[in-house]
Amino acid sequence: MLAPKKVKHRKMQKGRSRGRTFSSSKTELSFGSFGLKSLEIGWITSRQIEAARRAITHSLKKGGKIWIRIFPDKPITVKSAEVPMGGGKGTVSHYVAVVRVGTILFEIDGVSEERAKTAFTRASHKLPIKTKFVVKK
Repeated sequence: MLAPKKVKHRKMQKGRSRGRTFSSSKTELSFGSFGLKSLEIGWITSRQIEAARRAITHSLKKGGKIWIRIFPDKPITVKSAEVPMGGGKGTVSHYVAVVRVGTILFEIDGVSEERAKTAFTRASHKLPIKTKFVVKK
């Protein structure tokens, strides 16, 4: 699964999503002809990215090329069970990618539009946010 090799700060603050903020980067298809675009704000874990990638790869059956446009670089900490309040921040449990509205999550090239659409439909079922199929103009 995806995780950063080295980070400057091991733990990070949670942050807040203020309303329906739109993404300013990664909004256009750069590599492939077809893409999966987010319609909501959310956190996507490295496990969910890997599950979606596997679903895409499985439905393409050795055809086409896939690009993953998001990377989980935000650490999420969890305190262990039955630990009293205080005692500091918990250990890093997993990493998430912060996704805004309009971010391209995955791209595909080298397959038909129908095949790409089925692949992205299967991948979207693995993700916690609503997505949309986009085609390069």
